[in-house]
Amino acid sequence: MKIIRFELFQVPPRWLFLKIETDTGFIGWGEPVIEGRAATVAAAVTELMENLIGKDPLNIEDHWQVMYRGGFYRGGPILMSAIAGIDQALWDIKGKYHDAPIHQLLGGPVRDKMRVYSWIGGDRPEHVGAAAADMVAKGFTAIKMNATDEMAYVDSYVKIDAVLARVAAVRAAGGPGLGIGIDFHGRVHKPMAKVLAHELEAYRPMFIEEPVLPENNEALREIARHTSIPIATGERMFSRWDFKQLLIDGYVDIIQPDLSHAGGITECRKIISMAEAFDVAAAPHCPLGPIALAACLQVDASCHNAFIQEQSLGIHYNKENDLLDYLVDKSVFDYEAGHCRIPAGPGLGIDINEDYVRSRAAIGHNWHNPIWRNEDGSVAEW
Repeated sequence: MKIIRFELFQVPPRWLFLKIETDTGFIGWGEPVIEGRAATVAAAVTELMENLIGKDPLNIEDHWQVMYRGGFYRGGPILMSAIAGIDQALWDIKGKYHDAPIHQLLGGPVRDKMRVYSWIGGDRPEHVGAAAADMVAKGFTAIKMNATDEMAYVDSYVKIDAVLARVAAVRAAGGPGLGIGIDFHGRVHKPMAKVLAHELEAYRPMFIEEPVLPENNEALREIARHTSIPIATGERMFSRWDFKQLLIDGYVDIIQPDLSHAGGITECRKIISMAEAFDVAAAPHCPLGPIALAACLQVDASCHNAFIQEQSLGIHYNKENDLLDYLVDKSVFDYEAGHCRIPAGPGLGIDINEDYVRSRAAIGHNWHNPIWRNEDGSVAEW
């Protein structure tokens, strides 16, 4: 069996899909994308695929090593996202070839279903109490929300109080059993992150996410001294080597590798297994499309320390299209009592509606995150 061609589809709302074809008729789908840099990742995929045409798609580990080590410069969001989508598609082909879901090829499932959480609020969180109540009514047992909008290095306690009021509203609406993930989104710098993490203790969040930017991970030591809330990070870390020092330092409780950013199924399975040796949980990042979510669930099924999965149905970014639009069988992602069944079909376990993908790719997108500024005019973290 040999790879004979590939196609890329830049589809709304902000995704990039990859289709790899073989000479035996097996097809694999992947989702290589960095939000806001889809065209850049597409160029990297095209370069990497030059070396894969004519190769056996089943030799995934060797292909991964060549894509990673074959270039003198390696790592980072663009190249690792390109590798990720190709890797997903190769695993999809391998599963279809063996007529088995990917998780069976990874050793079999350790669970039958995966707990999921839903987003509430938006980039600038508002009306979160009512939104939390709505998600509980739909059966979700956990939600995530952005904590703040712009925040300067040292900022007003009025902003801290506003965060606390929003989280209090969510706790009141959702009750004591609701898991609340609070995403600092790297918007908060160390001086205010310490304050906010400490003040949030009373509301018993499930975790705080990216309390500082990953390039400032050394600050997690001091933040951890101010709170007992589990600390999560990792969506902007792209390989085992990025996660290595984070795990050695011992201040993270939950890692969040993204299967469309951090080298795909091959690499994220290794990252999550590495974290298990440090007694660290995993909650893969996935505010993306159906291919990325399917890849996450296949890895979740095989990793004992994966405890909850992000998913994007109804997320504020999904305006032109939503998670289920590109699937033939939308029931594969039915959520029941806050959980999703592990897809059991061959490969990724989903059937992509290719005709619809092509129609939406003809429209495409040029999504970029907004540029925010602080009150003094300086650029702010989004």
